[in-house]
Amino acid sequence: MITATPRRPLLALAALVLAACSQSTAPVSAVEPNADTACALDGMTLRDYPGPKAQIVYEDGRRDFFCDTTEMFSMLLKPETRRRVKVAYTQDMAQTDWRHPQGAWIDARGAVYVAGSRLMGSMGPTFAAFAARPAAEAFVKEHGGRIHAFSEVTPEMADLRGGAGTDEHM
Repeated sequence: MITATPRRPLLALAALVLAACSQSTAPVSAVEPNADTACALDGMTLRDYPGPKAQIVYEDGRRDFFCDTTEMFSMLLKPETRRRVKVAYTQDMAQTDWRHPQGAWIDARGAVYVAGSRLMGSMGPTFAAFAARPAAEAFVKEHGGRIHAFSEVTPEMADLRGGAGTDEHM
């Protein structure tokens, strides 16, 4: 008589492998910076400056905060600073105050950006971020600038020596 091989150990192993895989791909939420949260690039305290903030969570779990979106793009787009990124967040400026932004975190890769507006960020020109294009269009009517999808922003536009104002197409 031939008996079947026990399958329970195999099923348990498969369940452990699937659980480990699902844990590594679990979504990571944005974190609201506190009063002492400093920018990863220049050490400036985020809450001291106007304009949208940003945060990047890397594959290794480390989180960096940025006092404006130009710094975020600089980290995400320049080859010499690229690291494995799990998710990046910025703030939807249609949902928060420019002078004192809080909350309203959105996925940076799905956002719509306005470069070259009259409103300044912590280091001068910056990208205003929006969850929806109509909000970006309304912002442009009031404050000027040019609308870009995340994929249209180039490393040259995120030059930290001139921020979003270096967009040649404006």
